[in-house]
Amino acid sequence: MSATSPHADAARPNVIWFMVDQMRAQAMSLCGDPNVRTPNLDRLARDGLWFRRAVSGFPLCCPARGSFLTGVYPHRCIPGHQYPLPDGMPTLAHAFAGAGYHTAWFGKWHLDGHHEAGTAGRAAWHIVPRERRGGFATWVGYENNNAQWDSWVHGHDHAGEVPLRRLPGHETDALTDMLLAEVERVRDRPFFTCVSVQPPHDPYGAPARWMERHPPAGIVLPPNVPPIPALQEASRRSLAGYYALIEQVDHNVGRLLDRLAELGLDDRTYVVFVSDHGDHHGSHGHECKMTPHEESIRVPMMIWGGSRWDYRRGMAIDAPFNHVDLAPTTLGLCGLAPPSAMQGHDYGRLVHARGWQEREAILAAAPREAYLQSVVPTQHDPSVDLPWRGITTSDGWKYVALEGQPWMLFNLAEDPHELRNLAQHAHARRRRRELNELLRGWIARTGDTFVLPDFDAEGRPSRTQALQQTWPAPPGR
Repeated sequence: MSATSPHADAARPNVIWFMVDQMRAQAMSLCGDPNVRTPNLDRLARDGLWFRRAVSGFPLCCPARGSFLTGVYPHRCIPGHQYPLPDGMPTLAHAFAGAGYHTAWFGKWHLDGHHEAGTAGRAAWHIVPRERRGGFATWVGYENNNAQWDSWVHGHDHAGEVPLRRLPGHETDALTDMLLAEVERVRDRPFFTCVSVQPPHDPYGAPARWMERHPPAGIVLPPNVPPIPALQEASRRSLAGYYALIEQVDHNVGRLLDRLAELGLDDRTYVVFVSDHGDHHGSHGHECKMTPHEESIRVPMMIWGGSRWDYRRGMAIDAPFNHVDLAPTTLGLCGLAPPSAMQGHDYGRLVHARGWQEREAILAAAPREAYLQSVVPTQHDPSVDLPWRGITTSDGWKYVALEGQPWMLFNLAEDPHELRNLAQHAHARRRRRELNELLRGWIARTGDTFVLPDFDAEGRPSRTQALQQTWPAPPGR
């Protein structure tokens, strides 16, 4: 990768990641959710690249964040909850620094393996060593914290070490303040900056101005929340705070867009909005994440480019964008070649395409599936406690297997709420076999290991067929 751009610094694009935690893609007004108003997120989607089928290939904080920063799949990076980023593994910050960019990180990290390191005490007070801060020139954040009104940060910036201190007010507002100050400070040089906020992750408590807009009784539940009164009541309570937190996030995204315009940076800054995974809130009877259901894996993923979009404005893309694609795509936005170690796909070239034919050629070369994993289950309650692998396809299918057996098969084009699991349906067995073989290919290509079920040429499970052969043929009529 070239260390410098062929253009002057003033013409080199900047990139800002606005990363949230546990926001499902469905929770935007543009996506038809009647419970939430997200005008600024809708603007990012309408005026930028909107990856409508984007997924978090491992719907869990640490593995997803590791893949975001390295472009490497979790089984080669962070395989489970509270595992550390491997020592010496290059990140996106190293790639941008090598290209002459200033790099900065603000907020949640969750890549230092707090408990794995044998330390004790609250994760919010755990000091991440400087050499484990991903190579960022500025890093002011925290390992983990589930108390958004009591958020603590530490790190280093241009002035030196930043001692542990408590943020004022609510985390989302305070971290956005830090982001805006940094953007103004480095405005005259190319930069890659990330703000990583914990909301809308639980606990679901936003400032009063947002909470009062969402009384639990008025929450409209999706049809895949089972009609169990206690479950539905709990879902409405959690969703009320969840939507309030999302609207607070949306407000702060608006603050960022306004400030970029005031500084004259909006025409040369890409804003990337993404979440590390989704949240069930009672859908399919689950809470939080860790399943391959849509509410857990489907995430918002938008790239906004201000006035630089021209004819590319408003591109809604159905390619199955995955967590490993974020790092190479971010480099591609700036015309930088991703390092060879990155396993993801560079969609950033879409912004440089000259006309729809070149754009279609780029999309035609993209993966047709996104690879899904749960490598090391968390064993949290409630949580799926078995490992699984799966794929989603660009034509709307999803297939997931537990070890040695099919688990899920959904035609999302017909069944977006996943109410009809076809994994054990005889009429879908050929499709099941086809997707099982595609999944087998992904396991091999990524260097993963997993025991998939075996099917014969007709799509019948090999073991079931063998058992049937021990019985005599049914008598004729």
